Amino acid sequence: MSIQHNLSEIHQQIADCCQQTNRTLGSVKLLAVSKTKSLAAIEEAIQAGQQAFGENYVQEGVEKIQYFQAKNVNLEWHFIGPLQSNKSRLVAEHFDWIETVDRLKIAARLSQQRPTALAPLNVLIQINISAETSKSGIAANELLPLAEKIVALPNLRLRGLMAIPQDSDDPAVQQQAFSRMQQLFRQLQLALPEQQIDTLSLGMSGDMAMAIKCGSTQVRIGTAIFGARN
Repeated sequence: MSIQHNLSEIHQQIADCCQQTNRTLGSVKLLAVSKTKSLAAIEEAIQAGQQAFGENYVQEGVEKIQYFQAKNVNLEWHFIGPLQSNKSRLVAEHFDWIETVDRLKIAARLSQQRPTALAPLNVLIQINISAETSKSGIAANELLPLAEKIVALPNLRLRGLMAIPQDSDDPAVQQQAFSRMQQLFRQLQLALPEQQIDTLSLGMSGDMAMAIKCGSTQVRIGTAIFGARN
């Protein structure tokens, strides 16, 4: 199947999920995870109307961003991988969003390194909602103290939360993690009413429906758009 066909299918699935859960059509954004994918594949997705892309590897992402900027193609780029301190400048200088902030040190570096000519860098705090030792993210009880420090940084804009729950085919397990994330998202909105807390980045190919049911505003889809890894 073509990338255009795949994107059409996913948009229809998102629309169906929204209808089934009384969500407003258009309330869930599709982030195309383009890590390891070729420029040609991304161009095909762009031609099909996709404008927001997620990258896990800093250098690969920067090269893609620069390629499309040189062609005057206006896209939205999200960094969605773990970030080491020595790579923070590249993210601050090139990406529009980072979804994996889990330390004040990284947030402070990103704010300091963000060029003032650019809009503030949009930030999501990553929550390790399933308490997996193999995954990044903070514990739920660390959220508000970190959020309050991030909103004080001048060149960042806190927009919400991101999580990668434990992989499970069990709807009950999925729902437990996603419902907890929805609670934390609402808690953050109530604690910081003056901030634009509008993004809950939850759900991938296998658990997208449950994520949307539990309030996700952005799903991150890779393989179902581009096919298996190259």
